[in-house]
Amino acid sequence: QVQLEESGGGSVQAGGSLRLSCKPSQRPYSNSVYAWFRQGPGKEREFVALIRYHGGSAFYADSVKGRFTISRDNPKNTVYLQMDRLNTEDTGVYYCAVGSQYTSSHAAYDDWGQGTQVTVAS
Repeated sequence: QVQLEESGGGSVQAGGSLRLSCKPSQRPYSNSVYAWFRQGPGKEREFVALIRYHGGSAFYADSVKGRFTISRDNPKNTVYLQMDRLNTEDTGVYYCAVGSQYTSSHAAYDDWGQGTQVTVAS
């Protein structure tokens, strides 16, 4: 089981930026895929972005495309989610997850972090 430690959440005004970090407890496998999901108040958990760790190919939800960027730093063994032009709809708990399938389905991810709160004020 992989432990995932998220950080970087906080409160920001609409239009601002935040960068989330996700540090796994072990090095990724050759087929590891990391993803960010979020759950807003009264909403179901939804996919945000994913990245194939080796190769770097990424995929985004339509709602964040062009505003969020997922990346990874191999030497630091860390996955990032840069969030720009935030709006109130981005408010929620953000979770990092790891699996082996290149998919936006949360059911495919094996290990999850505890989540980090992001609050965007209008």
